[in-house]
Amino acid sequence: MQFTNVSGLMVCDITDHLPVFTVYDDNELDQKSPQKYFYKRARTEDSIYSLYSDLIKQDWNEVYNKNDVENAYDTFMEIFSTAYNKNCPIQQFCKNRKTTKCPWLTKGLQNACKKKNTLYRQFIRLRTEDSESRYKTYKNKLTNILRKAKKLYYTNLLYTNKNNMKGVWGILNTIIKGNAKNNSYPNYFTDGINDNHNMNDIVESFNSFFVNVGPDLAAEIPECSNNEMESLIDINSKTMFLSGVTETEIIDVINGCKNKSSTDCFDIDMTLVKQIIHSIVKPLTYICNLSFQTGTVPNKMKIAKVIPIHKNGNKHIFTNYRPVSLLPQFSKILEKLYNSRMDNFIDKHKLINEGQYGFRAARSTSMAIIDAIEEITNSLEGKKHAAGIFIDLKKAFDTLNHSILLKKLDRYGIRGVALSWIQSYLTGRQQYVKMGEFTSGYLDIGCGVPQGSVLGPKLFNLYINDIFNVSKLLKLVIFADDTNVFYSNDNYSNLVTNINCELSKLKTWMDINKLSLNLNKTKVMFFGNYNGKPDSVNIEGVVLDTVSEIKFLGVIIDSKLSWKPHIRHIQGKVSKSISIINKAKFFLNY
Repeated sequence: MQFTNVSGLMVCDITDHLPVFTVYDDNELDQKSPQKYFYKRARTEDSIYSLYSDLIKQDWNEVYNKNDVENAYDTFMEIFSTAYNKNCPIQQFCKNRKTTKCPWLTKGLQNACKKKNTLYRQFIRLRTEDSESRYKTYKNKLTNILRKAKKLYYTNLLYTNKNNMKGVWGILNTIIKGNAKNNSYPNYFTDGINDNHNMNDIVESFNSFFVNVGPDLAAEIPECSNNEMESLIDINSKTMFLSGVTETEIIDVINGCKNKSSTDCFDIDMTLVKQIIHSIVKPLTYICNLSFQTGTVPNKMKIAKVIPIHKNGNKHIFTNYRPVSLLPQFSKILEKLYNSRMDNFIDKHKLINEGQYGFRAARSTSMAIIDAIEEITNSLEGKKHAAGIFIDLKKAFDTLNHSILLKKLDRYGIRGVALSWIQSYLTGRQQYVKMGEFTSGYLDIGCGVPQGSVLGPKLFNLYINDIFNVSKLLKLVIFADDTNVFYSNDNYSNLVTNINCELSKLKTWMDINKLSLNLNKTKVMFFGNYNGKPDSVNIEGVVLDTVSEIKFLGVIIDSKLSWKPHIRHIQGKVSKSISIINKAKFFLNY
């Protein structure tokens, strides 16, 4: 047997310890790992200025001559993409094999580090007091300078983000934990039976999984018909109209958007749109007005790029990922324009029930919590028995039925061209999944509201709004799909009996509206000092779990309203925050 690699210990007087040596075949040195590449847009200030110049000189008559918004937008995107690819082409870049340098390491500091290493090698070679003294003196001075440079870097970074609390905590976590977060995907996924190592198959599986979540859940809901439940909305005699769009309005809408670098299916981000908006605002205004006049949303505005993001648990399992949907940037502009008009109509006619707190101006989780707690405390002060039912809905935004929504909108007064626009907005939507360099094919989206959209939450509010008309006894506090029910009664037995009866009505309403109730996660809490064994609260024979504390819109409430569980929860969070700040103090000037 022939060994090409040998290692061992060398007996000599170089150090106090025996040095380790190794002998290996130098042919392996020639077998370098293949160079890896990645592709991205070559975007610089000059290239973006060139793009702006080309677009502002562009003759847009070819767009203006189109009376069909589909053709007009296709033409606009063709012209835009041609200029974009010309001035900001996709180029190949080499992935750096070296580790990323620390951002506070200037060229001068890097040279100083090299000099320190040179002095160290001299010290090892000479072994004199003078060489040791020179090395240690230089090393100590450099260490002090590096610490100051790092501290100054993070101090400036925190100052830049002083009005962004999320950014501040992100910086603090980076200081403590470093860039330990690994966003890369594992090399295989499993469905619990078979392992799949083919990334092309994996992206297709993810896309199919995400697209079918809503329809699969909706299919499990039993067919239910109830004429009384289907006509809970009073018909609004007033009708919503879509007013025209101006260039100034579009510019204001875009300036109000956040500067985000995440790109859509056309490789466009909002930061770029803001930089070149004045060069394309005229054709965009024409397209938006044409869309509102015809009640049509262009198909190219309905394509979502979906990125799977790991939630928790095993990284190899599909169900442990959630989709992040990136919609076309220009579609967001059109959505915001429609949303402002719909908001005005909703507010004018007071269409949304006061018990809804999600996605509404001047409303928050704090207001919802206060509303619920006041209901409970008033009941207890009146010597009544009180209970809360905390309902969990499965993927409510994904199971929303389009035809049911359109019927409800019509009754609310969103009809005619405004309703046709919503119908066009919801239908014909597609998505694909992107994981690194791998991309799936397109799949149609059959139900639900678009994830990550501007209009999705507002449409959901309107969809669920008539649930308040189901029961005259129950108090509902709703934040998006977080549905909470409160009820009180002088008599405990009547309390439970009435709750069971009213919950049955709510379940029927949910079945009719294709919303899936998760009975395993729906909980009941009895408030006050009742010491007897609680009677069973059930929905269609399924007994709900009774709990003594629960997390409600970010706050932990307990059956006695003592707030002790929430205080303990806050103490833990504060302790963790103090620990982070304490560890970070060595890098900060504060």
